[in-house]
Order: sequence, then structure tokens, then C-alpha cells
Amino acid sequence: MTEISSSLSAQFASPLALTERLFFERDQIGLTRDDAERLVTKALAGADDGELFLEFRESESLVLDDGVIRAANFDTSSGFGLRAVLGAETGFAHADDISASALKRAAEAVSTVRQGRSGTMAAPPAATNRRLYMDTNPRDGSDFGQRAALLSEIDAYARGLDPKVVQVSATISSEWQAVRIMRAQGNDVADLRPLVRLNVSVVVEKDGRRESGGRGLGGRYEISRLMVAETWKGAVDEAFRRALVNLEAEPAPAGEMEVVLGPGWPGILLHEAVGHGLEGDFNRKGTSCFSDMVGKRVAAPGITVVDDGTIPEARGSLTIDDEGTPTGRTVMIEDGVLLGFIQDRLNARLTGVAPTGNGRRESYAHAPMPRMTNTLMTAGDATTEDMIRSTKRGLYAVDFGGGQVDITSGKFVFSMSEAYLIEDGRVTRPVKGATLIGAGADAMKKISMIGRDVMLDPGIGTCGKAGQGVPVGVGQPTLKISGLTVGGTA
Repeated sequence: MTEISSSLSAQFASPLALTERLFFERDQIGLTRDDAERLVTKALAGADDGELFLEFRESESLVLDDGVIRAANFDTSSGFGLRAVLGAETGFAHADDISASALKRAAEAVSTVRQGRSGTMAAPPAATNRRLYMDTNPRDGSDFGQRAALLSEIDAYARGLDPKVVQVSATISSEWQAVRIMRAQGNDVADLRPLVRLNVSVVVEKDGRRESGGRGLGGRYEISRLMVAETWKGAVDEAFRRALVNLEAEPAPAGEMEVVLGPGWPGILLHEAVGHGLEGDFNRKGTSCFSDMVGKRVAAPGITVVDDGTIPEARGSLTIDDEGTPTGRTVMIEDGVLLGFIQDRLNARLTGVAPTGNGRRESYAHAPMPRMTNTLMTAGDATTEDMIRSTKRGLYAVDFGGGQVDITSGKFVFSMSEAYLIEDGRVTRPVKGATLIGAGADAMKKISMIGRDVMLDPGIGTCGKAGQGVPVGVGQPTLKISGLTVGGTA
């Protein structure tokens, strides 16, 4: 097992210096920086925009199930994506062979987007010296044996909590991504991105009934943080608690009722039902339910929604996006009024606004598009106790599972993994099998109380769009929404 990133990061202090060695100076690489600059300049001549995106990635995952490590994977990948943009059209080519010959073929392919036409090259992104996370490989400071031993400790600790624990699963994973983005004007930027995650699942059994509970956490920091006993034991304790709650849960009722959403991860509803509709490509094409709504009220007074890629060490944060633009804090909805959208460079240029640092791609094999980073609703002044006390009959949704949304209509369906009945102003019984059904724009207007307790999720989000998955963060305070449809099993 060769970890290139560990040896290189010890020698080179800056992302540019390290990626210079990684992409242009290693013996295995058949490409010099002069070659790359020459071919990129040729490929983008007459284009409106474009870039060469170079990527190297190392990833590791260890999976334990029932006391045995079932999988241990280590992978490295590298390649480039070359893009030329003219108007709304994109020429894109990629290869896993970083060489002058492969880049020459890609340059010839993407230049066909011009077809005798010519544009004016957009100005490059502004430079930044900001660092939101460490540069080094997140596995530095621990070895494979220690990471494998942690999973065994998790299994033993979980089984020791209660005889009802009958199954334990745990995964610890890490990733280190190095990117270099080169443009025709000589603008050249780099970023080194760590990412770690721990997931724990516990199954309990009582009187022949089995239920499970899970907990995940992570972010852009060293994996050794997840290996601190207080941290991983907290994750196991929470997974066990959720499993016990589900063991006692009754079938959920159905019907229209008031819903109190907990803070943090329930912000996935905001991300899916509202956030995707605020991405620049959908609005430029007129396919979002928020198209042509800038300046109009789209949510209840007091609702402010931001996309913030600058939160230090958060899972969705980026120093620069995958076009080289520094990320920022973009206010999309303020006090219920739509102010604007999150943008990549292409859609920003075509609609006459500034890019917001939201051009993202899954890997070198994908072209960038507008994507969220960390999407949050800001705080209000209500307390959770006030919201529950004011609810005659409703549901307290503490944690969410999966969901689906239609971007054009904004209609959504979300399942709840932890929920309780609210009866006469009190939280009473846990319920299972509950789903929330509605439309994002409609639900935003039905928010009647906003809590003070804004939380970001614990670092578990992955967003899918057009076949690409990228890490994201979601967050919100506790919210009370009036008149949502709840699908149940009772």
C-alpha cells in the first residue's frame, strides 16, 4: 500500500507546490507544466470560459459487521477534465492518463465546441489565501492497525451496553483529494481536501422484535479525532439510544397536522425541497418552481436561508470550488423574500450575475454545475418548549431518513427515522413509519415558529444531482410548520 499524499505533504508546504510535484514532476507523469499551459491555451482560444481540472485522490474504508472486518479498501485515482465553454454550450473531455498526448487529444476534442465561432474569455476567479481545513492526509497520525482495532473496540463497547444488542456494524473512512485548476490566462490555483467519516449501526432485539439505530459523524479534519474514545463512544451511545426508541415505537398516524422539526440533520428537507430549486442552472432554464421569483415572498417572514461554503472543517466546505472560485456565504432568501441563486461560472455569466463559488463536480470525469455546499436556515427567537407547548396534536420529527423531491414542482416525500407524537402540548409516544408529504415553497410559507438552536448536521450528507454525488452540509434550528400532510402506518 503506497500513500503518495503522506510522503509528499511532508515535503511541500503549499497546495501549489505539492500539486506541482504531484501532477508535473513525478517520474510516472508524462506531462510538464509548460505542456499543460500550452495545450490549455490552445484548447480555450476563442472560448468564453473553461479550465483544466487535475485531480489525485486517495481513499480508504474499513467495514466491520458482527465482530468481523468484512471489507478493507484502499484506492488511488488520478486524471484530468478539460472543458471549453462558448455561450451555453460545453465541450468536455477527460482521461485517467495524465500525459501530454492524452491532454492533446482532449484539447482537440473540446475545441470543436467553437465550430467557427468565437467568444470573449471571462475574467478568472479572484485569488484567496484562505484555509478552511488542513492540507495533510487525514490518515496521518494513525496507522491501519489502529483504525482496524477501533472497529473492534466499537463492536465490544456496543455489545457491552445491553444484552438486547444483537448486531453491530461500523465503518470508518477517509479521503484525501488534491486538485489543480489551470486557465488560459495563466490563473493557476490548487486545493488539498481531507474528508473523514464514522458510521455506527446497532440492532436490538426484545420479545422477537428487532429494530436498529444509527449515528454518523465526520468532516474535513484528521481521522484521529474520530478515534478519541469520547467521540466514538458518543456515536455508539446515540445509535443504541435510537434503536431502543424504535423498539418501543408505535405505528404513526396519518393526516394533516402540525409538525415540529428538530435542528441539524432535518435541514435535509430544506436542502432537497428548497435548496435544489435555488441552483442557478434550473432557474436559468426556467425549470425551478422559484424561477422568476426574485424579489418576491417565497417563505414566511423571519425565514432566511444561506449557502455557506466557508464554515471551517465542515463536510460541505471548500476553500475554492471546482472552477477555482473562492466559496462564500450566499444569502438566497432573506426574511422570506427571494434574493437570488447559487451560481457556477457558466450560469452566472449567462444571467449577468457574479459566480458564488458553487461550481462543483464529483471528480475529474465530470463537468461542474451549480451545487450546494452547507445550506442552512438562520435562527429565530422561539424555544423548542414553546413550539411543543403550543401544539395540540402533531408530530415531533427529531431525525430524518431518505426522501425525494421534484425540482419543477417542489413536491417532496421524506421519511422520519425518529419521531414522537405531540398531544396536548406534550411529547408522548415514539412512532415509526411516518413520512412528510408536501411542496417546498408551500411548506416554507407555513413555518410559524423558528428556534434559536441552529445546528449543522454531524457531517454525513452526500448530495446527488445529474448522476454526480458531492459531500454537503445541511442545518437549521428547530421549526414549527403548520398543516403538513403526514403519511403513517396506523
